[in-house]
Amino acid sequence: MAHTVPTATGGETEYRKHPGARILHGPHRTIGGVEAWVIWGLCTIFVVWLFAIQTGYAVVSPEIQKTAGLTVAQIGLAGSIYTWAFALCQFFSGALLDRFGSRPLLAVAVAFVTAGAFLYAQTTSMATLIVAQVVLAIGSSFGFVGAGYIGGQWFPVARYGLMFGLVQSLASLGSAFGQPAISWQLGMVSWQQLLNGFGAAGVVLIVLFAFLVRNPTPGPAQLAAASKATRPPLLSSIFRDLGRCFRNRNVVLSSALAGVSFGSMLAMGVLWGPRLMEARGAQGSLAATLTAVSWLGLAVGAPLFNLLSDHWNNRRAPAVVGVLLQAIAVSLLIYLPAETNSVSVVTMFAVGLFAGAHMLGFTVAGESVPGALVGSSAAIVNGICFIIGGVLQAVPGRLLPDAPDLADYGHALLMMPILLLLGAVAGFFIKDTATAPHP
Repeated sequence: MAHTVPTATGGETEYRKHPGARILHGPHRTIGGVEAWVIWGLCTIFVVWLFAIQTGYAVVSPEIQKTAGLTVAQIGLAGSIYTWAFALCQFFSGALLDRFGSRPLLAVAVAFVTAGAFLYAQTTSMATLIVAQVVLAIGSSFGFVGAGYIGGQWFPVARYGLMFGLVQSLASLGSAFGQPAISWQLGMVSWQQLLNGFGAAGVVLIVLFAFLVRNPTPGPAQLAAASKATRPPLLSSIFRDLGRCFRNRNVVLSSALAGVSFGSMLAMGVLWGPRLMEARGAQGSLAATLTAVSWLGLAVGAPLFNLLSDHWNNRRAPAVVGVLLQAIAVSLLIYLPAETNSVSVVTMFAVGLFAGAHMLGFTVAGESVPGALVGSSAAIVNGICFIIGGVLQAVPGRLLPDAPDLADYGHALLMMPILLLLGAVAGFFIKDTATAPHP
């Protein structure tokens, strides 16, 4: 292996790898500088863009169904395939980022999402739709976790949670306004043209990622460690890193807390909140508004809980209180009388607002593991969030009769506040990391 020699040149530290290797220059080590913000901004745009494609699928799926001659059940099955493919890939994406860094993995991830968008636009059969879902899931699994990873690598450790919260906030705003915007665009262009437009935007992002996104230059200690270390085989190293995270009590407990918080918000905001409004006799416009309101609440709550946590120098208390308040908000939404439709809008905003506490699960997990495992810990938390979210969307539907009334929804959705209470209990056993020394 090449020998690493630190040298001082012109006031900057450079690292030369002999013989004949390139020089890694100091400017790429400017943590929190202009380059850091450019790279983080690109990754955040990636997240917002892929969220828009996911939202777009929900809007254009009826048109895809007609064009491809599919049934509602097949459209639902394709959506489930995406969810489970995403959850599976999620556990590996973080470990791959830990192993190889953001360059070139994130550019490859953007390429997968771009290919998925173009495949959607060409959908004429169930097989094409399934392939599009799987390709999109592979690329999307690097999106949110990748942006969090960039925040952890390019910014001071103390700002890791806040940067992650800002990513969630911007993604939530994209989800809140994306669906109306896409519906408006469909009045002017066909669904194929719309999805091809998303794909064209992806091509631009691929170029930007390839030229601008890089890994920060390691310092002397990191280079010395890398020169002595021997890397194990890829697959075994991934499972080793995941195993180390799963053996960490804080990672498991913070994943449980974050999972029930985000999963409940996702299930209520996307599916069950509007159905509850319909059972109360609300107009379709009010039911549709609830989805946007819940994402707006999350856009406020995601950075807010990290800011409060930093202000109070405490991770555990804000997370537990937030999940308890979310349990109250979800209970109110489920059990409010039928004539309180207008109050439900405020309550749905509160569900999203207090769900912002789930971002502290990422913060706790990231602060509980060595820096080399930050990506793996974030991937585990995010994967658990989506798995629980999928369960909370599917299981209540199995408990409901064919023509459910408001009381039926009350019985089927009771599991959400119960799980939120259990998540808060798990939070009590988290070892607070706010004042702990970072590995």
